[in-house]
Amino acid sequence: MVVVQQQDILDAQQRLDGLLIKTPCLHSVTLSALTGANVYLKFENQQFTASFKERGALNCLLQLTEAERSGGVIAMSAGNHAQALAYHGQRLGIPTCIVMPKFTPATKVAQTRIFGAEVVLHGEQFDETRSHALSLAQSRGFTLIHPFDDPRVIAGQGTVALEVLAQVPDMEVMLVPVGGGGLVSGVCLALAGQGVDIVGVQMERYAGATDAFHQRTDSAAASTKAVGTVAEGIAVKQPGSVTLPIIQKHVNDMLLVTEQQVEQAVFELLEIEKTVVEGAGAAGLAALQTHSERFAGRNVVVLLTGGNIDMMLLSSIMQRGLVRDQRLVRLMVEMPDVPGGLAKLTTRLAELDCNIIEIDHQRTFDAITAKSTLVELVVQMRGEEQAQQVLVALEQMGFSARLVG
Repeated sequence: MVVVQQQDILDAQQRLDGLLIKTPCLHSVTLSALTGANVYLKFENQQFTASFKERGALNCLLQLTEAERSGGVIAMSAGNHAQALAYHGQRLGIPTCIVMPKFTPATKVAQTRIFGAEVVLHGEQFDETRSHALSLAQSRGFTLIHPFDDPRVIAGQGTVALEVLAQVPDMEVMLVPVGGGGLVSGVCLALAGQGVDIVGVQMERYAGATDAFHQRTDSAAASTKAVGTVAEGIAVKQPGSVTLPIIQKHVNDMLLVTEQQVEQAVFELLEIEKTVVEGAGAAGLAALQTHSERFAGRNVVVLLTGGNIDMMLLSSIMQRGLVRDQRLVRLMVEMPDVPGGLAKLTTRLAELDCNIIEIDHQRTFDAITAKSTLVELVVQMRGEEQAQQVLVALEQMGFSARLVG
């Protein structure tokens, strides 16, 4: 069995010194107040390709033989490993082929091609992509660089933990997003003996490592065959043969988060910290917010592992976040169908500091009676308190009003 040692991570740190960005790890006053923990954010989304994956990819590329360099490398990746490998492969003059799932966000595909890699889109999930990559590696003579189940990659990823330890020497907990387990394995080995609790975080829909860690057979991910996730970067069914024993031996706990919890974490990181983080990268914050009582009063480092999120998805998350906070609401108002009625309604909403975004005035299809009209409005508000005030005010005017959706 292949074993990764702490010394491998120390060697990787020396090997990568000066070749990657030393990303900041900053205390968040606002998130600390909201969660009750002393929260530090490690901004790996500020690496050149916006992901921690550069660490493992470059550490592996630097250890290839001359024959392996000239023959080129191949990898299967949902995007971040792909961009990292393509970028550093181009810098080092190493031909790169990347096999990606068909539904990889367009931004990740485009960025990978920009760095000169050959991109092959194949399969709907990671396992299908992996099989095709293995086939291409054999038929075309590429050297396979696995995104997580390679000791050199694991060692490279572990350097992020050494960097954090120097930045936050009194850290007590580190929250680590987990897909196949390369990052969390490297973090565990890097911090061995430091007394830091390593807590892995997975999506409920892709809980393979968590199920294995807790020895569960009733997987929360059992029905996810045709369902996507906002955190495609950690959408891996099972951990690797190298990473799983490390996880089982060294990780302190594994937690699950939902799609909505991760969406909210992405939303809050953008609004509070003014930083763009992809779903996988926000999983740690989602876990902290969901289990805040567990981490209260402790020095917690949250790894923001990547920022490569599709703009359409980010837009949707922002809109959904505003809806959840009732800063964007849908109002259904039934009112008498009389001249000036609509003007009366919109004037009152203006007096209540509401900004109307959309309005649909329906007399025929949805009206309750022939003498009434149904008005549907999308309105900007300040939040739940104002929304309730608006409902009360409209009822006082004799209108029947309710929030929809």
